[in-house]
Amino acid sequence: MARSRNRFDRTPFQTDITDLSHDGRGVARREGEGGKVTFISGALPGETVVAEPTARSRHFDEAKTREVLQPSPLRVSPRCPHFGVCAGCVLQHLAEDQQIVAKQRVLMDNLGRIGHVTPQSVLPALVGDSWGYRRKGRFSVRRVEKKDKTLVGFREQDPRFVADLSICYTVIPQIGEKITALAALVESLDGRRDIPQIEFIAGDAAVALTVRHLQPLGDDDRQRLIAFAQEHEFAIFLQPGGVDTVHPLWPQQQVALSFRLPQWDVELAFRPLDFIQVNASLNQKMIAHALALLDASPEDRVLDLFCGLGNFTLPLARGVREVVGVEGDAGLVARARENAQRNGLDNAQFYAADLTQDQRNAAWMRQGFDKLLLDPPRSGAIDVLKQLPLKKFERIVYVSCHPGSLARDADYLVNEQGFTLKAAGAMDMFPHTAHVESIAVFERR
Repeated sequence: MARSRNRFDRTPFQTDITDLSHDGRGVARREGEGGKVTFISGALPGETVVAEPTARSRHFDEAKTREVLQPSPLRVSPRCPHFGVCAGCVLQHLAEDQQIVAKQRVLMDNLGRIGHVTPQSVLPALVGDSWGYRRKGRFSVRRVEKKDKTLVGFREQDPRFVADLSICYTVIPQIGEKITALAALVESLDGRRDIPQIEFIAGDAAVALTVRHLQPLGDDDRQRLIAFAQEHEFAIFLQPGGVDTVHPLWPQQQVALSFRLPQWDVELAFRPLDFIQVNASLNQKMIAHALALLDASPEDRVLDLFCGLGNFTLPLARGVREVVGVEGDAGLVARARENAQRNGLDNAQFYAADLTQDQRNAAWMRQGFDKLLLDPPRSGAIDVLKQLPLKKFERIVYVSCHPGSLARDADYLVNEQGFTLKAAGAMDMFPHTAHVESIAVFERR
């Protein structure tokens, strides 16, 4: 959609906010503009604000809050000094207990508007740690010559720029409190202009940084990185190319990264760039919630699609006859098999398969299953759902990171395949952001 950032009137205007959009912005309809919708960052429903236009398109305009004339009773002071500039969080000005209410409303709106379905019941919202929870993420890195400094952080609300962060309260403290030190480290490197990103990931006992570099690092830079790792007790990995090029710098032997799920006596090992759920406390609650909703018996065979490292698969294996996990990333499948062996689970089998492609002749597809659990990416699971013998599944539990794709898939399951949407609810995997994680349970009619 073509937009102009320069050729329109940027004069601030006063308006009333009537709603909250799915991405956490206030919604207004401007008088004198034919009631055209304007999305205003930093504004909440019920408020009167002065806003500055930032972008214009045919169907809607965009703006940012300059002054709050009449605040909402739900408005709070953001904890982070970078709120409003950094795009990592957009809801810190909304009371914590109301953020999940807004996300629950987004979920139900999507189910009704896109999916044409209404759950028989709304599940109580699931919440975990709301600060210092983000154990996996990616910082952008940029040498800004005009400022004569290196910036390390998330993108600004204008994604062309890297936010100049000094701290991040949503990232685990071991990382969030050391962003300034991390920026100073990169600034000290001869190769600072060749480092576009740094990824972080944390297990129960170790924190790892993966430094992406576009040119080989000299010996002096490598020693500076090692000294930083030793001082701050990090493991440092280097990534000169694709994912397969990641290798340890310090310690030279690859550090053991893992997290435990005590309720199921399961430990999951992973590698520095592997996908893990970012919020450890919410993840454990989510697994327990999903397994309770699935209600699998000791005699059941369960299919777990988009299984990753075995986050749901291995806890499931503790209570069912057999569980089969399928995942598109062959590396994650290899780690899932290793995790099953490590935990002494011989009733969990794993297959690597692209679930967006035709899998009707795959060996795992022809096996009989009683129940289905799936946790797809943002694009959802419609491709594989259309291939599955759905009539054989008594119950489906669908974990979703995008309410729009869940709603579309719910439409297919309910209105075309004869399932009932028994219940659905939001889960706050990413507090203070507009990200909506959710869960739904379907039963065959």
